[in-house]
Amino acid sequence: MFERCIGFSWCSGCRIYSGNMVHIPRKRVLVDALASLPQEQRERLLRSETRLVEFLDRLVRDGSG
Repeated sequence: MFERCIGFSWCSGCRIYSGNMVHIPRKRVLVDALASLPQEQRERLLRSETRLVEFLDRLVRDGSG
C-alpha cells in the first residue's frame, strides 16, 4: 500500500537539514528534481547529501523547483 522514501526538509537561512523515512502511497507520482540532469552530475549529487541539499536549495531560490 505504501512505499518507503527518504524525505528531506531544510532551512536555507540556518543551513540545517534533516532526513526522515516517509511513507508515500504507491499510486502517488513523485517529481524527480534530478531527472533532467546529465547522468554524471546526477550521480555526483546522489553521492553527497550536502551537495544534494545545496542543489535543491538553489532550485527553490531560483524559482525552478
